[in-house]
Amino acid sequence: MVRGNFLILVLVFSVELAAGTVEGIWKRQGEAVWIQFDANSTTGVVVRNDKKPDAVGFAVARNLEVKNAEKSIWKGEVFAPPLGEYKPADIMLLANGMMRFKVKVGFMSRSVDWQPVVDLPDE
Repeated sequence: MVRGNFLILVLVFSVELAAGTVEGIWKRQGEAVWIQFDANSTTGVVVRNDKKPDAVGFAVARNLEVKNAEKSIWKGEVFAPPLGEYKPADIMLLANGMMRFKVKVGFMSRSVDWQPVVDLPDE
């Protein structure tokens, strides 16, 4: 039975890999805000915010799970500052290497793009 459970684990892990990865540090395009997704984490946490240093440690994205592995799309919740609450969102890796959060509220939607970075810049 151990062999069967191992196979199931490998198949589940393979689906996660097929979706690409959001693991790493991402900088919000046009803003001095960086978030990080750790390996096997379902949460994106602020690791630096030059305008709001007290935001470090805040979960910007949470409860990520694969929505479409072939297209590298996850579903989860993203914090919407104007509303002061988490909203359902699609998180996708784009062909240009960017990551996009797309939040829908009613008939409206807003997208925020993040670029991957190797490391946080010096302060």
